[in-house]
Amino acid sequence: MNKLYLENIASAIGVKLWQVENCIELLAEGATVPFVSRYRKEATGSLTDVEVAEVNFRYLKFQELDKRKNAVIASITEQEKMTDELMKQIEECTDAQRLEDLYLPYRPKRKTRATVAKANGLEPFAQRMLSLDFPQMMSVAKEFVNENVPDVEAVLQGARDIIAETISENVQIREELRKYYSQSGVLECKVAKGKEEEGENYSNYFNFSGKLHNMPSHRVLAILRADEQKILSIKVSADENISKRIINRLFLNGKRCSPRQLYEQIELAEEDSYKRLLHPSIENEVLKMAKERADLEAVKIFGDNLKQLLLAPPVGQKRTLAIDPGFRTGCKVVCLDAQEALLHHDVIMPHPPQNKKMEAMDKIMDMVERFDIEVIAIGNGTASRETESFIKRLSFGHPVKIYTVSEDGASIYSASETAREEFPDYDVTVRGAVSIGRRLMDPLAELVKIDPKSLGVGQYQHDVDQTLLKEKLDEVVEGCVNSVGVNLNTASTHLLSYISGVGPVLAKNIVKYRTENGPFRGRGELLNVPRLGKKVFEQAAGFLRIPDAVNQLDNTSVHPERYALVEKMAKDAGCSVAELIKDEQKINSIELQRYVREDVGMPTLTDIVAELKKPGRDIREAAKEFSFSQEISTLEDLKQGMELPGIVTNLTAFGAFVDIGIKQNGLIHISNMGSGRYIKSPSDVLKLHQHIKVEVMKVDLNRERIELKLLAK
Repeated sequence: MNKLYLENIASAIGVKLWQVENCIELLAEGATVPFVSRYRKEATGSLTDVEVAEVNFRYLKFQELDKRKNAVIASITEQEKMTDELMKQIEECTDAQRLEDLYLPYRPKRKTRATVAKANGLEPFAQRMLSLDFPQMMSVAKEFVNENVPDVEAVLQGARDIIAETISENVQIREELRKYYSQSGVLECKVAKGKEEEGENYSNYFNFSGKLHNMPSHRVLAILRADEQKILSIKVSADENISKRIINRLFLNGKRCSPRQLYEQIELAEEDSYKRLLHPSIENEVLKMAKERADLEAVKIFGDNLKQLLLAPPVGQKRTLAIDPGFRTGCKVVCLDAQEALLHHDVIMPHPPQNKKMEAMDKIMDMVERFDIEVIAIGNGTASRETESFIKRLSFGHPVKIYTVSEDGASIYSASETAREEFPDYDVTVRGAVSIGRRLMDPLAELVKIDPKSLGVGQYQHDVDQTLLKEKLDEVVEGCVNSVGVNLNTASTHLLSYISGVGPVLAKNIVKYRTENGPFRGRGELLNVPRLGKKVFEQAAGFLRIPDAVNQLDNTSVHPERYALVEKMAKDAGCSVAELIKDEQKINSIELQRYVREDVGMPTLTDIVAELKKPGRDIREAAKEFSFSQEISTLEDLKQGMELPGIVTNLTAFGAFVDIGIKQNGLIHISNMGSGRYIKSPSDVLKLHQHIKVEVMKVDLNRERIELKLLAK
């Protein structure tokens, strides 16, 4: 890859050039981000998964830039206008916008005022004017009068059109104006006539202005959405005098025009170029740049939230009763064994209008006893609070923990092809309840089956670049799955498809092989799976676990390529690998420096030792029970000053949404998070699903909005 690209990436991320070079070499060979960050630390200087992903993102962007460069070069060469200087500028370009600026004068154009003037033979006259020394301008102008150019004024107008377009295509002018607009441009919004009622949600922007360069992403996206819906009219304004001075300085470059009439014509051309060509173009470009920045920030927030959601604490392999609450149609109940298999399903109707409380109580008590239920998962949708209250009044013969579980996306899953494949004989209500139970047992394994955009943790996710969003979310899911690792003998096709190097096709092959041949007995057996070759094995093996494998290393994150190294460590310690694992005294006695070699450094050795101490450890915390306040059940019950427990359900750039146990979530604005101290981002203070305490500051019954304040722990 072009060294300029590599230097650009290294500078942007804040790492060394050699780290980027080695990282890109590994990625180009087919290595995945999780594999590179976990098992090639020596090569990359221990770049984190986030840094490797950023290198990969920028590497792919530069590949796209190269393709565009080739197209631009081909076009200019075909026009026979390529010069050595222009070729050098294109080759050294590392910015897509600058490349388009360089190409602009050569881009095939539709009909413009300048192309018409050129067709009428006025280009030579305009070129004479552009020399800035044209004493006989007025007399020479008469020579260009023809049937399409009736008089001298028409000649001057046509020449100005050509000059205006020339100015608008000047690379330096465009770059300087774009920089000025980006730093000082003001985004102005006005409500469209007659749209006040329809656009009530955007009322904050009905008469709004703010600098673009520091405008929060959520504000940019909201304004652009309202503009697209024709609710707002927007424009970017900048000081015209400063803009015109920039144009004049760069275009004339300190030269004087002679005679005075020529300078007047140049001034008119500059004025026209700015108002008709440059301002509209630069305005669109800075809006596009603002949108791209907002997209990146919104996608990052979504990705951070998704990571926290996927890595939410699991209760693990517990016998689970899951309830999808409801009023009119009742509550759907399912019982799952510790391996997430469906054992039983039923419907209870303890709420209005049926009010069959005794029957519901008998059914729940019977299911808890019959299936030896350990935990109960209750969906957080309609009738959740009422169902939780009903369940908590029951007394079971053994300890049963009760959890509230987010239902976001459960209905999407229940109607999906995946759900139909898993439960072909059951309807969507049963599938939805199963999903709620499985989310409690292992959120990661269940949520990977659902489109992340349906999980309720995004910010303007439907407004951002959808390709960028999908790439980022897939990257997050892949990172989470591989950081946790999966049980090779129980993982679903969906979960396996996110394992480094595997993908959907090989995931199906793995499951099919497992079905036909029984559980995998060792990682090496993966090589018997059709189409799973040595390269995929290298990428995937370290992230797959086999709890009951003969070789205990198969249930750790130690890569098979390092088994021989661990065996040598054990031999040197005078024991077997099985004896070495978990024996901290023996492990601590290992002199790691003895095992350093060219391809194995201290980062890898440190990781191996940490894994030997806690083999197959789950990086996720354990799930905790939570209880909402019993004082409230509806919005009307809220009073200013109330202190309530809550669960963080979503984080955005401007605040955090919190479930306080009623239908409507409350909002803690970022200004109400820090007890007087400055908070840069809500994610610096809170995490998704964090249990917190809040104070009710304001309740808007008409708009169903709740303003909250975060209370110190």
